[in-house]
Amino acid sequence: MFHHSSKTAGIKVLTPHVSNHGKLLVYFSTKRENVLVYLSNAVEKYCRENHFPHEGMYQKWGSYGFTKEGILRLEEYYPNAIIDTYQGESGYIYSVEHIENYCKQADVPYGIITKYEVPVTECEYVSDAYEAIMASVQKSEILLQRYDEITQTKLSWIDKTIKAEYQKAENYPEYRAFLKAKFQFLSE
Repeated sequence: MFHHSSKTAGIKVLTPHVSNHGKLLVYFSTKRENVLVYLSNAVEKYCRENHFPHEGMYQKWGSYGFTKEGILRLEEYYPNAIIDTYQGESGYIYSVEHIENYCKQADVPYGIITKYEVPVTECEYVSDAYEAIMASVQKSEILLQRYDEITQTKLSWIDKTIKAEYQKAENYPEYRAFLKAKFQFLSE
């Protein structure tokens, strides 16, 4: 099975959309747990909850990567980031049995992309993304690194990376507002 998550209900055919990569594609994973992190975008949630006006596509935020074994590793770059991003957020996991004309996503283990429409086979409603992620953590399908477990070396990397992200985001005021709210060192 191939899995795709969305906040949109009732999708019968998954159609290509432009993502941060700037290409019209549909993204899938052959591992259900890997699409759970796409049920909420921290930038979009922050703007919605703080009534920050925005039109168009939101900048994506994802503090995760993969182990060399291909297991998703979700990291908290600020305190309580996982709860802050996912708790109370609902969405849908759309699954398909077969995709023609796809390729593996080079930088994402178990990632699949296609530029063609794909009919949906199954749909699963996820009432709380945080609970679903934590269930996958309990089964060791996802590794979770809490903020208070991060090494000083990693904290220094986060500091440097976030400062660079903030500088690059000159044309994305919603992203800058999110970064400034979550990373206090940007306000210092």
